[in-house]
Amino acid sequence: MRVVTLILIALLLLLQYPLWLGKGSWLKVWDLNRQVEAQQQLNQQTRARNALLDAEVRDLKQGTDAIEERARSELGMIRRGEIFFQIIENQPKEAASAVPITKPVTSGKR
Repeated sequence: MRVVTLILIALLLLLQYPLWLGKGSWLKVWDLNRQVEAQQQLNQQTRARNALLDAEVRDLKQGTDAIEERARSELGMIRRGEIFFQIIENQPKEAASAVPITKPVTSGKR
């Protein structure tokens, strides 16, 4: 009786091996599902980036506003007759302390 039990347990283990560790096992299916989900997320991000690039290409082909905006921001171009003002927002503390503080000039009449 003991031998029959051992044989049945061995057969059960041999049948379970392909299910859990074989070529088409559950572990490999779970891993492939995870890879598919990661690839789908990457594809979605790529689609969004492509849509932005497509919109930019269409805008560059149809209008001059986008070209002008790019020339201004990336190349620093200005039109003739325009006055260019550069605003520096963050001054280093040393430069800020070197600027003298003055009071506004007011007229003597009150």
